[in-house]
Amino acid sequence: MSKPPDLVQGTLDMLLLKVLALEPMNGFAVSQRLKQVSGDVLQVSDGSLYPALHKLEQEGWIAARWKVSEKGRRAKYYSLTRLGRRQLEKDAQDWGRLSGAISRVIKLKEA
Repeated sequence: MSKPPDLVQGTLDMLLLKVLALEPMNGFAVSQRLKQVSGDVLQVSDGSLYPALHKLEQEGWIAARWKVSEKGRRAKYYSLTRLGRRQLEKDAQDWGRLSGAISRVIKLKEA
């Protein structure tokens, strides 16, 4: 999912916030969780993932700290902040409205 043209603007941010709402994790784990949960449909390249995580950190929606991973490597672990949780709620509501509207249009009977 390296910024495909069919990805609605802001969707990656919302997905990252949702995954990090589950538990703090490093970038690789975030990417793997998205891939797993989506049935291999959402595959985020490092070139999209890390700039998006950096942006979310700058917005104050996630916090990062260095820890040692399960594999014994030093890795940056990201966690959702209170501000990030509020943003996720807003984004999820907006997404619900948008996807519902699109579904209604798609389901129109053709003449």
